[in-house]
Amino acid sequence: MTGLGLPKRRPWWWYLGPAFLVSVGYMDPGNWATSLEAGSRYGYGLLFVVTLSSAMAMLFQALAAKLGVATGLDLAEHLRARYPGSFGRFLFLTAFLAMVATDLAEFMGMAVALNLLLGLPLVLAAWLTVLDVFLLLYLERFGVRAVEGAIVALVGVVGLAYMVELYLAHPPLTALLRHAFLPDSTLLDPGGLYVALGILGATVMPHNLFLHSAQVKTRLGEERKRVYRLLLVDTALALTGAWLVNAAILVVAAAVFHERGLAIADLAEAYRTLAPLLGPLAALAFGVGLLASGLSSTATGTLAAQVVVEGFLRARARPARLRLVTRLLAVLPATLALTFGASPMALIVLSQVVLSFQLPFTLFPLVRLTEDPGVMGPMANPPAVRLLAWAAALLVLALNLFLLFRGLGG
Repeated sequence: MTGLGLPKRRPWWWYLGPAFLVSVGYMDPGNWATSLEAGSRYGYGLLFVVTLSSAMAMLFQALAAKLGVATGLDLAEHLRARYPGSFGRFLFLTAFLAMVATDLAEFMGMAVALNLLLGLPLVLAAWLTVLDVFLLLYLERFGVRAVEGAIVALVGVVGLAYMVELYLAHPPLTALLRHAFLPDSTLLDPGGLYVALGILGATVMPHNLFLHSAQVKTRLGEERKRVYRLLLVDTALALTGAWLVNAAILVVAAAVFHERGLAIADLAEAYRTLAPLLGPLAALAFGVGLLASGLSSTATGTLAAQVVVEGFLRARARPARLRLVTRLLAVLPATLALTFGASPMALIVLSQVVLSFQLPFTLFPLVRLTEDPGVMGPMANPPAVRLLAWAAALLVLALNLFLLFRGLGG
């Protein structure tokens, strides 16, 4: 406190961290698979879609951060207060299932990386991922900054891995700049449009919104509008980094696979193809980056599960027990499916179907809460942001439903 009794103004960099936890969800193994397929099949033509999806992600994550800053409550706490009856219990059930589905997609990416790097059987690798729960619990003993620092370090490993890939691939810079910010005729192709919808439709995941609205509460203490402005900087920096990683995955796939007429739709196939084309360093960087992506995204997924349980149930969750329960609920059916021959990518697709069902029950309440002056006070969304948020929410919902029914029909 200052001599006038006001909170001490902290430097801008003190507010960095919450969005970097969230950014992991936008470069998780599921996104890797989508960007690999887009780049290998359609070259640089869908790079603009990655840019557009990243912009939408920034909007929704900014709203989640605003909700936490303006009210001091996270999204799960708001949903419990707003819907105290049976509908509230339904929302909790869908949110918790979404946390399990998210964990399924993310630990499968880590299991694939262990399988590729160390030659471990997929089922054994899947069970070994349970150990990351204990690593996260150990880090939490040193405070939230330690957790944020570890995850930022893992994000740095992912970024470094793709800097190596870009250096080895030598993509044309002029083509990148043109396709990153201008739509391409690829969108007129039915197959290209379908992959583009997959990139856009999988942009927003429920656990990112719950986690961000809760994590920003660790930065409260000063005047709320200043806190939010600085957390917007955090969001912009973190999700710009996620955009660069996703763009790099697509660019490397375009430069390495598409140029040689190779269509890649599987993480393991990409790993095994990189070595003969770019050398063993490229394959190693891919495997290490995938492992770091899976490890960091499973950590944030388990943190989000804790936010959901504590927010909806108003009870302090035992972190070790909760995280083991969510992981076991995901690992048990996954290992059973793998034993009977299911592919890791099939399980990741299944998790996205579950998230598609849950998404409207998270996204629409978030937009509605942040536009309500009774909830947000002077920080309620202005008309322009309100219009943009509803348009983006309806677009994401429509894309998810389209992909869901297309997938069920196919």
